[in-house]
Amino acid sequence: MAQSATSSRMKVSLVAVAATAALGATVLATSPTVSGVAVVAAADNTLTAQEQAAGWRLLFDGTSTKGWRNAHADTFPSKGWLVKDGILSVVESGGAEAAHGGDIVTLEEYGDFELKVDVKLTKGANSGIKYFVTEKLGTPGRGSAIGLEFQLLDDEMHPDAKMGRDGNRTFASLYDLMAAPASKPVKPVGEWNTAHIVSKGTKVEHWLNGAKVLEFDRASDAFKKLVAISKYKDYVGFGQAKSGHLLLQDHGNTVYFRNIKVKGAALPNT
Repeated sequence: MAQSATSSRMKVSLVAVAATAALGATVLATSPTVSGVAVVAAADNTLTAQEQAAGWRLLFDGTSTKGWRNAHADTFPSKGWLVKDGILSVVESGGAEAAHGGDIVTLEEYGDFELKVDVKLTKGANSGIKYFVTEKLGTPGRGSAIGLEFQLLDDEMHPDAKMGRDGNRTFASLYDLMAAPASKPVKPVGEWNTAHIVSKGTKVEHWLNGAKVLEFDRASDAFKKLVAISKYKDYVGFGQAKSGHLLLQDHGNTVYFRNIKVKGAALPNT
């Protein structure tokens, strides 16, 4: 007997819930503090001596687009992005995906890495920070480049927050795959949030403002099940690259970035 559409949807939903539960979907940890030790923050787009000693490098110097290029191109976009007052921003163009300036990617690829980015949204904005972007997936010129995505979204105003499954398109989520918990420490639109991605081997963590909001293993069956019921199901090998570019998304809304820094070896393009 053929299954009803309702029955099929229920089974897909149960698979998603089970896979997400296996990967974890709560605030998992917070950054440790050092009692009695004064922490001196660096000026914007600079590194402290401690960060330099730990191997961090700047991916944005506050004045230029050095180290970045257009996805699927050799040069930086001639429109759609702006550097001003120490901030790199996407120019508003009506909300279309990669239809104006287009996504930008790092010149190098990364495998094991940590990435930190300060991001400030405008009302109703949509964007993302992608990683393991290979440019071998997808079709150049048709939408955003393909990769795992730390979602950046105004959850209150943008309709994408209510799409996908169980909130997996909300701020700090692994886009369309795994939801960040509702208890995440997100700051309001118009304030700066710090996104932090940690990748080691096949294990990945998303952190937001000092709290770990999700973790997953790219090699696990649970992750592969999530891919199989996501918008990425037709991309063979999605999420399995050993290295890839880091990407800032142009989704046609004004979004601001600063203090973009990475720790980990830069690798040649594959």
